[in-house]
Amino acid sequence: MNIFVARLNFKTRHEDLEAAFAKFGQVTSAKIVKDRDTGRSKGFGFVEMASDEEANKAIVALNETELDGRQIVVKPANPKTSADGGQA
Repeated sequence: MNIFVARLNFKTRHEDLEAAFAKFGQVTSAKIVKDRDTGRSKGFGFVEMASDEEANKAIVALNETELDGRQIVVKPANPKTSADGGQA
């Protein structure tokens, strides 16, 4: 399951994000989204977990908790769609 994490501290690293979620199960990837021009964090990221059950436990446990001094928002990520609304 892909999880969206918002309101991250700009200094939070993907390793910090991975460590927070690893307490609930296997993390397959953790990514902080960065500005293309400056390389600075945009304050949100994504975590992928192998098990939906573990991911749901992490979402419930971590939503509106503090990570690196900021209260984060954690929820299931919306599926990716193409720029034209997904129509071919």
